[in-house]
Amino acid sequence: MTTGQPGTGKARPTPTGTDAETRSATASASGTPAQPARTSDAVSGKTPAPTAETTAPSAGGVADQPRSSDSGTEGGTATSDSTAKDSSPAKDSSPAKADSTAKDDAAKDDAAKDGTAKDGTAKDGTPTMDGTDGGSEDVPVKGTGAGKGKWWSRGRRAGRTDGQAKTDGDTKTDEAKPDDPDRWEAFVSAPEPRPSIVTRAGRPVGRFLIHEWTLATLGALALAVLMTWPTLRYPRYTLPQDYWDPSLQAWQMAWSGHILLAEPARLWQSNTFFPELWSFAFSDTLLGYAPAGMLGSGPEDAVLRYNIMFVLAHALATLGAYALARQLGAGRIGAAVAGVSYAYAPWLLAQAGHLHVLSNGGIPLALAMLARGHGWSLRHSYRPERRHDGWVYAGWLVAAWQLSLGFGIGLPFAYFLACAVIVTAVLYYARRLRTRQAVPFGRRLFLADLLGGLFFAGVGLLMAFPFFKVTELHPYAERTIGDISIFSPPASGFVTAPAESRIWGGLHEGARAALPWHPEMTLLPGFVLYALAAGGLLFSVWRLRHRLLLLAGVLVTMAFAMGTRFFDGTFTYVPLFEHLPGWSGLRTPGRLMLWTTLLLGLLAAGAVTALTDRVRELTAQRIPSWPGPWLRTATLLPLLLVAVEGLNTTPHPVVPTQPAAMRSAEGPLLVLPSNQSLDQHVMLWSTSGFPDVVNGGSGFTPRQLDDVRRVSQSFPDQTSVDYLRTLGVRSVVLLREQVVGTPWEITIDAPVDSLGITRQDVGDAVVYRL
Repeated sequence: MTTGQPGTGKARPTPTGTDAETRSATASASGTPAQPARTSDAVSGKTPAPTAETTAPSAGGVADQPRSSDSGTEGGTATSDSTAKDSSPAKDSSPAKADSTAKDDAAKDDAAKDGTAKDGTAKDGTPTMDGTDGGSEDVPVKGTGAGKGKWWSRGRRAGRTDGQAKTDGDTKTDEAKPDDPDRWEAFVSAPEPRPSIVTRAGRPVGRFLIHEWTLATLGALALAVLMTWPTLRYPRYTLPQDYWDPSLQAWQMAWSGHILLAEPARLWQSNTFFPELWSFAFSDTLLGYAPAGMLGSGPEDAVLRYNIMFVLAHALATLGAYALARQLGAGRIGAAVAGVSYAYAPWLLAQAGHLHVLSNGGIPLALAMLARGHGWSLRHSYRPERRHDGWVYAGWLVAAWQLSLGFGIGLPFAYFLACAVIVTAVLYYARRLRTRQAVPFGRRLFLADLLGGLFFAGVGLLMAFPFFKVTELHPYAERTIGDISIFSPPASGFVTAPAESRIWGGLHEGARAALPWHPEMTLLPGFVLYALAAGGLLFSVWRLRHRLLLLAGVLVTMAFAMGTRFFDGTFTYVPLFEHLPGWSGLRTPGRLMLWTTLLLGLLAAGAVTALTDRVRELTAQRIPSWPGPWLRTATLLPLLLVAVEGLNTTPHPVVPTQPAAMRSAEGPLLVLPSNQSLDQHVMLWSTSGFPDVVNGGSGFTPRQLDDVRRVSQSFPDQTSVDYLRTLGVRSVVLLREQVVGTPWEITIDAPVDSLGITRQDVGDAVVYRL
């Protein structure tokens, strides 16, 4: 029996009872409902499964309309007119599709009008099944608003029963069977086990521990401990290099931490050089280490604090130079060479007693942060998409912290930043005029530079004000060009190592003897560094113009480091000394070698990076890559050589023990004998309670302290007692161990009853109370 639409010339065959029974039996035997076959599948006998491509509704929510297939094939194919434009056949997912290939055009129109599904559904939207018992089956349901809802629905969920719509003569109705989800579990991948709390917490920790900057920080710390050994062997009792300037700097950290907690307004009126004003500004202050000074008390804690900061200063210098080289585009090994050569250059071994000189890691670190915030690198130039104002703020903060450690190193850094800002602004607008395009910069970045620069300048002015006051009160403390000439090194100093160098110290003993003041004139940055930098001029990842600029920077900084020895400094150091504010306070031009070392390290980093890149390419091309590990290991040789050249033989003398009388004497007090060296010990001893003391050591000696030392040569006598009382001194501590060869060797046991003072032996000292 067939049915059809008049006038179409096409008929849709409806299975008769015999045909329906045959097809039902086939479906029952296979356990699955009968599916219409595509043309290609009719030959192979395979029945295609429904796909999302054929079951998805067309645009606008109208059901896909089938097209007639090629004549002479069974189980014709249907495609969606609204979504499929190509000639590929589409599978029909309806289980009630007729077997005939002829389609009725009128039936299409009716289906479109009443919104019913064409394939395998009744006009009222009820799905039909060919088989007699196939269970529930996923079929497309088309009803009101079906284009906006789900495309597929279970027969039972849609409120219909499988087999509800039947062909002619078939009155058997199947009961709907619920779809058991367990039957599909075999085809589903096993769920991933839920990680425990420990595992979830350990993953970010693990990622943090293997991060490049974590490893770089840990490596810098470990290397600092090894390269400065035995600084941390007895950190409470020994000091590196000597116990004079380190004692002064240990007191500086202790005082700043103590007074900022107790009475911040008195910061610059220290307990030493009594009764002088602004005495904390008599030398570089290391004020940036004040947070460390807030921990502990007394001389032993001050020595421990100094040694810890001594090691950390080396680690920060290594990490800062490494960060700068990485930001500029160097590889990891090349950046490590730059970091190690910058922190452990042989010339710095002579500065082991000057923590304010060794505390230079903030310079390259701040430059690295500023470069990263502005999206600039030496290798990749300006990349606006990498701008980040947060790094700019961080860079200016680190720069301000570096400046707070002292002007000896910080002042040239401040002028360098000022010049860098001016040059950058000029180049920015020059490029804008040349290209007639606005180079991306951004208001946020401009605001970060503005606020950060103002903060840096504010810190500089606040730090400079006390030093200007000292110059005003003590005009004789200002340096002269003659003082600069004494400490200006000759050209031979650039190839002469200090005595503390384990590799070159003994070999350069004769060269050091020819230098007028070798502690400040042995400026060898390392022969390995010289060689690597020279190689970087020829073979490097930096562009040629950048290499030439780095070379020019090396030569210019060397000329400035020579002070008045380079054509009398007429075109280099002298103009800076005469015209730049604060520059006259820098008495040692040789410390500008710091910038030479940094620039040489960047040249070396470019060469080593090019070498490692080439080795990586060679090992990747070789089959088999047997020598690959050995070649990659060989790239570590420059780093090893630079580190070996920085080995030291720095002495670590034991710090003199604090006299018991210093803990009980009432201040203000005077400790005798008094001179530049011994007074620095007194400053360290005064960290127990910080009593006011007349003693003090710095870059210059106030005239009043000179008068005290001269008058007290006859102490105890009436003249000296009256003079000290006029100053407000209440106690005098005379150290027995130090009086040998001095006038007090005779008068230390003389009676004092007639002077109106008392005398008491306390340990190895005599305490006089005025």
